Amino acid sequence: MAEQTAPPVIGDGTPSRPDGAPNRPEGTSNRPEGAPAKPDAAVVRDALGVGVAVGLSGFAFGVTSAGSGLSVLQTCVLSLLVFTGASQFALVGALAAGGNPFTAAAGAFFLGTRNAFYGLRLSQLLAVPKAVRPFAAHWVIDETTAVSLAQPTRRAARIGFTVTGLTLYVLWNATTLLGALGAEAIGDTAAWGLDAAGPAVFLALLAPMLKSATERATAGIAVLLGLGLLPVLPAGVPVLAAALAAPLVLWFQGRRIGPAGREKDSR
Repeated sequence: MAEQTAPPVIGDGTPSRPDGAPNRPEGTSNRPEGAPAKPDAAVVRDALGVGVAVGLSGFAFGVTSAGSGLSVLQTCVLSLLVFTGASQFALVGALAAGGNPFTAAAGAFFLGTRNAFYGLRLSQLLAVPKAVRPFAAHWVIDETTAVSLAQPTRRAARIGFTVTGLTLYVLWNATTLLGALGAEAIGDTAAWGLDAAGPAVFLALLAPMLKSATERATAGIAVLLGLGLLPVLPAGVPVLAAALAAPLVLWFQGRRIGPAGREKDSR
């Protein structure tokens, strides 16, 4: 009988596959070396916290949408089918300001394209079956992405994504209906400031993600473009113009980087 040999090991004692890659347990691909696993109960608790906190702001969207002239049915269909708060607020905000419906829809669509980039990252992290992907794609939004990427393992990321998505979807649509029905009793949306609730939540989620100088510069220029062009362009167009911040920052970075890939001497 041929003698059996033990599988090779890597530096930390973990057996490796024949190709030399670590043979780690399934579901630990997102965990840094030495990081402890996270209990399922803790993941569920964190996901519920995010889902409930953001889901309740659907009430503000329902009020704002009804105040902009949309019917209760139209408002609820937006939340059911679009389900991305920033885009929904951008759409009804532009309509309330008297913007062209096509321009308003274009601005909302542009904001929604960020979810496609989230999906590229989450498809690798979650690795859900192909039959489930069309349904999971509907829940790829800022909150589910943030919760999933914060988890140390694939299992935890899947739990976080599912609990956050389910909680937020149910609450967002329920509170949207309540807000749309109660819009007449509340009166003027601007007087209550509810139209600012959605953007405020979006900024609160975005701010911690701006870690590098490039990201902060892009966000700052986008804000300046959006606010600066607000008085001179039709409603909805400043949101589209703010997208110019990204190529502007990239162009400036390219000017600073020399042909050899090193930053030019500024002296």
